[in-house]
Parts: sequence; structure tokens; C-alpha cells
Amino acid sequence: MGDERAVLVEEPVRERDERATGEGGAGAAGRPAAGRPGASGGAVLGDAAAVRRAAEDLEAGCAVVHGFAAIYALTARPDREVVARVHRMTGRPEGRPGGVTTVPDALPGLFDWTRLPAELPRRQVRALMEELYELGPFGFRGPAADRLPPHLTSGPDGMRAVQVIAPGRHCPSNGFLHAALDRTGAEYLFITSASRSRQLPHWRADEAARDFRHEPWVRILAHADESAARLRHPHHTPVTTSMISFDRSAGFGRAGLPALTLERQGSLSAEHIRSVAANHGFALVLAPGARGPRPDPRPYAPPAPSVPGRRS
Repeated sequence: MGDERAVLVEEPVRERDERATGEGGAGAAGRPAAGRPGASGGAVLGDAAAVRRAAEDLEAGCAVVHGFAAIYALTARPDREVVARVHRMTGRPEGRPGGVTTVPDALPGLFDWTRLPAELPRRQVRALMEELYELGPFGFRGPAADRLPPHLTSGPDGMRAVQVIAPGRHCPSNGFLHAALDRTGAEYLFITSASRSRQLPHWRADEAARDFRHEPWVRILAHADESAARLRHPHHTPVTTSMISFDRSAGFGRAGLPALTLERQGSLSAEHIRSVAANHGFALVLAPGARGPRPDPRPYAPPAPSVPGRRS
């Protein structure tokens, strides 16, 4: 089938934008459109009309770059064709398993809890999830529920794992995710960093819009106040989301506690995650890729100095 569905929706979405959008990005009835890369007036999380429009565009096959705690994520339908199209656009390998996202309350339903290693108590893992999502965004890789498709999972049949990343309970992006899930009738969506391959995720909407300005099927849904979004998550830095795996055993820690594996040290530090894990009876083992220092946020060039007398 290729990208037929994704390609076919692009022109109707553009036509609808042209019909509904007037000067300044407002619809004919005063309804703001979901922001297109490089468009002025951009759509923001918390604006019900803009969130609804972004959810409609996502249903039609667009990808939405949206505020996600202290950074920006790119979310789209989880169809194989759309996932492949996003991978091509961002330079990621097309066969790479896609990550999924949903609202925190729906997250446990994406895992097959019957396949947890025997030494990892289900109740304690779920309690750990709850505390980490109370703090902010986090990622978990665990045994995949059977209904998840192969392009969103990894590993052999019977041992497939899924990578689930959610924004945390206090992020306004939950409103957009709810709207997109309702609009598509899905229980999960595809998610990746709002960046090109091998680049750090964006944490400013204007820079994300500049990066994707040549992609007419990408929409931007910015934080209403990016500084406030970062202050809402004081323990997280604006880098990729930290991730724990529990699809396989990591043995036991020095104190004899069952161990979870930190696959990626990202926005929440390994030290903070270790202390939270200990509260729930787990040790934390760092995978090789998580043993280095946390990455620094994506650097941006400072704004050009204004010239006296020159009109911007």
C-alpha cells in the first residue's frame, strides 16, 4: 500500500486550510487553525479550538509537533504508512520500531503484564509508573500487548516489547492527546522527538517551526508559555525523555532488590530515578547507553542584535 493514505490526505488538508484560513491564521468563523511551520500567530496548547483543529489534522494524516513537558514531541497516527513517512522525513531508518504515546491512565493497557519477569511485582511497577508520571514525562519499555502491530514493537514473537512515552499528568499536552485519541478512535498514537535524526529535540516552538518549515503536512501546537512549561517540571531538563525497561530481568541490586534497567538517561537524572525506584522496592541498573552524563539541551544561536533605527 505504501504511503497512499498519507499522501492522499495531504491535498484535502491543504485545501481545507485555504478555505478556512484567512489573514493571520484565523478561520472564516474566527476559529484559529493549527499552526503550520513558519506561520505567524501559531496555535497553542490550552486553546480548545486550536487543539481540536490539530486533532482533526492528525486524523487526516498530518504530524503534529506539540509541547511535551519541557520539550517538543512529534505525534501522528500509528498507521504503518504514516510512521514510515515520518521516519523518512526525519531521516530515521524506516524499519525502526515506532514509539507510542497515550494519556497516563491508558498507558498500562498497552503492556502484557502476564509476561513480567517473576521477580518484578506488577503492583510495584505500576506504582513506580504513577510516581514518575506525577513528576513529569517518562518512557517505559515493557512486554507488548498482543494487539499492538509489529511496526510499533521490537523483538521476536512471544517476546515483543513496546516503548511507551507519556507526558506526565501535569502537562497540557494531555488535552491534545485526549482530543486526538477521541478523534481517531485509537487508544494510542505514534510519537518521536521533534527533531531530525541524530539531533537533540527542540524545546522552542519557533525553532521547531523553522526546522520543519518545508513540510506542509506538519502542524505546530506550541506551549502558551514555554518558560512556565519548564517551571512546571523543575526536575526535568529540556532533553529527550528518560526510559526504563522491564521486559526482561536485570537481576538484583546490591541490597538484593529486584533491578530495573535505565535504558536512557534523559530529562530526569539517573540519581533521581534511582531514589524513586528505591521507594518502590527496586534497584536501578544502568544500560551502557545510560552510563554517560545527561545530554545538554539543544543549543540555539542567540538572536541577532537589533540595529538602532532599523524596523524589524
